[in-house]
Amino acid sequence: MPARIAWPLALLLLPLIALGLRWASFLPSVIDWDESLYLLQAREWLRGNWPLSGVWDMHPVGAPGMIALAFLLFGENLWAVRLLGALCVAATGYALIWLIRNLGGGRPMAYAAALLYAAHSVLLGGLASNTEILFAPMVVSALALAVAPGGPWRRLLPMGALVGLALLVKPVATPEGCLAFALLVLPVLRARRWREVAAMALAYAVLCAAPTLLTGLVYALRGEFSDWLNSSILAPLQYASGRMSAEQALWRSTLAGLEFRWLLLLALPAFAALDAAEEGPRRVARFGLLWLAVALVAVVGPGHFFGHYFLILLPPLSLLAALGLFLGVRALAAARARAAMLMVLALVGTDLVARDLSPRLSRGFALGSPDTPRRIANLMNEELQEGDTIFVPNYQPVVYFLTEARLPTRFPFPVHLTGSFATLAGVDTDAEVRRILESRPRFIVLDRSEWFAMRVSAMAMLSEALEEGYELAASFVEERGTVELWRRLESE
Repeated sequence: MPARIAWPLALLLLPLIALGLRWASFLPSVIDWDESLYLLQAREWLRGNWPLSGVWDMHPVGAPGMIALAFLLFGENLWAVRLLGALCVAATGYALIWLIRNLGGGRPMAYAAALLYAAHSVLLGGLASNTEILFAPMVVSALALAVAPGGPWRRLLPMGALVGLALLVKPVATPEGCLAFALLVLPVLRARRWREVAAMALAYAVLCAAPTLLTGLVYALRGEFSDWLNSSILAPLQYASGRMSAEQALWRSTLAGLEFRWLLLLALPAFAALDAAEEGPRRVARFGLLWLAVALVAVVGPGHFFGHYFLILLPPLSLLAALGLFLGVRALAAARARAAMLMVLALVGTDLVARDLSPRLSRGFALGSPDTPRRIANLMNEELQEGDTIFVPNYQPVVYFLTEARLPTRFPFPVHLTGSFATLAGVDTDAEVRRILESRPRFIVLDRSEWFAMRVSAMAMLSEALEEGYELAASFVEERGTVELWRRLESE
């Protein structure tokens, strides 16, 4: 097939490839706890119940805002959320292609990076539309602009806007935003145009901060500035002040390294390009290693090393792996390099999809049957009446989304209300739990495997309420333990 046809066709196929690799995301109701909270915030936002003040979280409003937009475009359902994730993965793939082409890399290398990113996005919670998946297109596009040809001011404006939007999704994008600016301003620094450097720094800072400050202004005009300040600024700082032990951090980092084993292996030949005679591979290698180092700062910064944090490393690792694959195959296969690259990419993609598919098939082929959250919600929906509330003290928040019940609290995320991060909420969470139970929700969903993850005080209040006013309506066995559905006893 002629290159003038093959390349546009390959670009057109990228979203379909991303959807194919992420097909399993459309099956379960729950992939990640955080995503469940974001989609619940988005649904309530469309109903006039704003994030932070109406549905509390310790993240900015960018993620629920993107999901709310997906609901408006594709309908208020879980498929819309997972489709958003697939589209963001495809957009990141396009941004990687743009970036590598700007660095002097060839089309095969650029497309390989996009495919490697899409394939590995199914790992470490990446099947969910999590923050790291949502802000990746903005960050990678900003870096592509930073190394693109053209005047610095013309590139600075869209760069600042992209990084500002990424920060509205999650502030952890800050290190990569700083890298983008450093790369952009480096030629001006070398020319010692200090006034221009200062003006660029000021303009970039304003652009990056603008979305967050405008959001704060909107909340201030609504009389809810304290909710915004505590949720978006103070709570994340308090969260980052707590550090995971070195042993736990090493364990989680090792697990992430095992998950990314193909990328790390393929990236090894990229080191040979650091002193290569060809400018393109040499520039890609130096950029990729610098980017990876900065991305590591973003992963380590919060100090908690949850699996999805390592998704920040995916774009730079995919770039380096594509370079390493290109160099290795070129050395081994000479004229048949492209075919060999495609073969390796097919093996990697098949391995990753098979790895994800195996546990899903372990209990049989009933992939489309309702999972536990859907079964629980279906039972409740048969009995819920207008105005009823339910309470999910230690299970997946998506249960709220799957019912039409009113939220009993603006703190639907269990760890913020009954768990170990309750101090972040800025309120007396014991009093909030007591208030919810005194309002007598129609149903209570209790995860026995997470029972001892709750505070002792919350456990005591729940035990008393269940014993005095509820009956066990159903039990559901999951891999980790039993989930119970309790129904309120109606007074005679």
